[in-house]
Amino acid sequence: MKKTLISLMLASAGLLMASASFAQTAPGNDQLYKAFGEKAGLVTLMDDFMVRLLADPRTGPHFKPSNQERVKEQLVDQLCSLAGGPCVYKGADMKSAHANLDIKKSDFNALVEVLQQSMDAKGIPFRTQNQMLALLAPMHRDTITVR
Repeated sequence: MKKTLISLMLASAGLLMASASFAQTAPGNDQLYKAFGEKAGLVTLMDDFMVRLLADPRTGPHFKPSNQERVKEQLVDQLCSLAGGPCVYKGADMKSAHANLDIKKSDFNALVEVLQQSMDAKGIPFRTQNQMLALLAPMHRDTITVR
């Protein structure tokens, strides 16, 4: 739990430091991509992640009706691109993709926790996890439904 709180705080810090015009662009090198095991490592991670998302009562209802294979493919491309890999994310922007899904902050945080569980299960070091979470954190504002 302490690790989750630290990671959430680091991810939030990444959100605060991100520019208002955040775009999904790759960092200047591919070290993070390599640290995640390149595309094969990301595929394995997302396979585990989807199983956990579906099993978790907080996240399962959001993902059971979706095309899970397509979601996994898009997540792999998205993480690959963010981490400096050669992939190109061609999916919808986060705001459009999540506009009608009524996602709450607690839903977003649950997804982050499940992602951390998958990264732990795959032996991804804590520091490397936080580097990815910092890249994902700016998506928070476009994913959560604001009323």
